[in-house]
Amino acid sequence: MPDAAAWLPSLVVFGAAALAFAAGLIVFRRLGVRREVRDADAARELETAAKARLVGADEAVRDALQEIRFADAQFGAETARELERTVAQARGWLREAFLLQQRLDDAEPDTAAERRGWSTRIAMLCDSVERSLADSDAVLASRRAAERGAADDAPALRDRASRLRTRAADAASTLERLASRFSASALAGAGGSLSRAEHDLAVATGAIDEAGERLDGRAAAPVAGLLERSAHALDRAEGELSRVEHVELDLAQASADAAEQAAALDEELIAARRERDRAADVDAGSALAVAIGELSPLLVGRESRAGDPFAERDRLRAARDRLEAARATTRRAGDRLDGARGALPGAIAIAESQIRVAADAVERARRFAGADARTRLAEAERQLGIARRESDPVAALDAARRAAARASDAEALAHYAALHR
Repeated sequence: MPDAAAWLPSLVVFGAAALAFAAGLIVFRRLGVRREVRDADAARELETAAKARLVGADEAVRDALQEIRFADAQFGAETARELERTVAQARGWLREAFLLQQRLDDAEPDTAAERRGWSTRIAMLCDSVERSLADSDAVLASRRAAERGAADDAPALRDRASRLRTRAADAASTLERLASRFSASALAGAGGSLSRAEHDLAVATGAIDEAGERLDGRAAAPVAGLLERSAHALDRAEGELSRVEHVELDLAQASADAAEQAAALDEELIAARRERDRAADVDAGSALAVAIGELSPLLVGRESRAGDPFAERDRLRAARDRLEAARATTRRAGDRLDGARGALPGAIAIAESQIRVAADAVERARRFAGADARTRLAEAERQLGIARRESDPVAALDAARRAAARASDAEALAHYAALHR
């Protein structure tokens, strides 16, 4: 009996532990069952939502297939092909989604994780289908909105084209009137602008007429692109006509500039003669004398050259540049560095001015100016950059002179091309 009494507490402890274990096991099983029930409910909800999404995606694809015919009739075959490619991609995604749904519906047992994964994939595929088709639909809606607005834009563009044609006729009359006072080379730039304006007006008018036929139902095709092309052509024509309309003022300004350049050259020739007489270096004095002898005749008979004030102004500018270069050579013979430093700003300014003059000449005759004039203008700009960066004032001055000379050559070639077009 005493031995039995000694084992009694142990039996009580073991019994209590067994009861606690059994109770915990029961509770754990009940929790697992509840979790499985919750997972099964969530999976069913996910599958139900996936089925609904699949139906919506299938409807979207069916609608898009019908939209292809409408797009072909309204916007042409190219737009229809683009939409057809989008629909084909969407149908590929939809086929994959239907295969996954078939796995969910078959009689074979699947794990909950597999069913959740398939349902999630179906939803993602439906998202891709709906998003791609919605993007295509938005593009078509935007184009249809533009087409609806095109009917309102066409009359305004037609009126604008009519006004520009009137301006072009007036500009042609102005050039004809100016031709009695100015040479063909002086009016070459304006004539080129007028030709380009007339070409752009023809392009715009043709596009507007074609758009009108489509709007009247004589041709089934979109018109927004045609009207946009017409608007751009009218913008270009208006810019060219503005240049023609300003040519008379430009000629008057060029005449005034030429008179100013002539007066300045006369003063510089007087100063150059004094420098020639004071030159300590015989060679430098002789070179300056040659420049004076060659440039002085430019001040004689200017009335006979009044027919092209652009060329006269540019010629006098180039003469001043050359005289300044000769004077700088003479001054450099006495004080090389100081003379270079003093002449450099003026040489750069002259080069900049000559480059602007040459650029204007090339622009005025750009229909006729060839690669030679453009190449010399580019070289002038490169030499001007060297002149600005060069630390040695003599080398910088030389570069500035080269820039001016190249620009003068470019100008002369541009004028020659305009005159002998």
